[in-house]
Formats: sequence, C-alpha cells, structure tokens
Amino acid sequence: MLADEINRTPPKTQAALLEAMAEHRVTAGGVEYTLSEPFLVLATQNPIEQEGTYPLPEAQRDRFMFHVKVDYPSFDEELEVIRQTTTHREIQVEKVLSGPDIVTLQDLVYRIPVPDHVYRYALNIVRKTRKADPQSPDYIKSWVAWGAGPRASQYLILGAKARSVLHGRPYASVGDVKAVAGPVLRHRILLNFNAEAEGVTSDDVILKLQEDTPDLEEEQ
Repeated sequence: MLADEINRTPPKTQAALLEAMAEHRVTAGGVEYTLSEPFLVLATQNPIEQEGTYPLPEAQRDRFMFHVKVDYPSFDEELEVIRQTTTHREIQVEKVLSGPDIVTLQDLVYRIPVPDHVYRYALNIVRKTRKADPQSPDYIKSWVAWGAGPRASQYLILGAKARSVLHGRPYASVGDVKAVAGPVLRHRILLNFNAEAEGVTSDDVILKLQEDTPDLEEEQ
C-alpha cells in the first residue's frame, strides 16, 4: 500500500493504518479481514507545506521501520527524468518478484545470525537516546525531548540483517547497524527547543552517538 502525502490524510484515516501495519488485518463493521502476505505500507510526506495538514503522531511514526529522506535528484538523474517524461514511450512492466518470493526472502532475513556484540551495539545506541538512561551523554539531555523505544532496537537488527543479505554476507555486522541507523532512528528521536535553536537535527545526534559508542568487538 502506498499512501501518498500521508500528512494530508485526516487522523481517522491515519489511525486506520495502525491495525493493518501491526496486525496485518483490517476491521470493517465488526468483521476482521486478514491481509494477504506480503503486505507493506509505504508513505510519503510533503516537508514543505504544513498548513492544513495532519502530521503523524509520534506513536504512528514509530510503526514505520524507516524514514528515508528523498532529496532533489542529481543533474544526470533529473535530465533523465525530463527525457523520459516529455516524449512518447510505451512502458512495459515486467515482474521481478512474486509475493511468495518476497515472503521467502523475508524469512531468510530472520534466519541471518547476529553476533552478540552486534546486538549489544544496537541496544547501546538506542538506550543512549533516552536522557533518563545512566549512559546517556550530556548532549542527549540537552537536545532530546524523547528517545527511541524498543522498536528501534528491533529494526536496527532487522535492517542490519537485510543489508547483510544484500551484500552477500551470511551474518550481520556493526557496520550494517551503522548503515541503517539514520533511517531507523531519525523519526524516533524527538528534539527539544534547545536543539532547534542550535540548528541541531536528529541526524546530527545519530552521528554523534555513533562516534561515542564503541564497537564492542574492537575492544576485545
């Protein structure tokens, strides 16, 4: 399911996504309907226009595994967009994967082993985002209003596993966790006024946390 500019959707409709995303089912008129697998939810947000829109509540944003920033295309990419969209062309769509293929790949990701130090690295990163945690750095206490929850740790590991598969490796590494930390954490770290006044973004906080969190394997 693709929800285009989800921040233009009323809260009631946004809330209806929660059951589908978490339970893979929907309820209408008291009757439950199971969604066929695989079921994926992708959503876009317009970062420019905010007037008359409905920003997603924090709990709802937490349901999304990744928050991917899409910037302007490069010169060559934009040139290709112009070429392809201003001339007549016949588009032929070819199937790349079937539904069962995707389910099989999802199962494969869950089977990828993760060394204990990788679990600990991911958890250390997440726990440090919570200013009440004893290991939380001073800049977290100064900049962060609310840190990441347990879903962040789960998605860091799942993202790391998936990346290891894409790179042809049979196990997840700390490098995989670092590579997915931005998309996994940026919408789960809520900054306060101090951070906004200093021009600090959640990406800045994530990079600083990575610099301050040692790889436990390197210490051994």
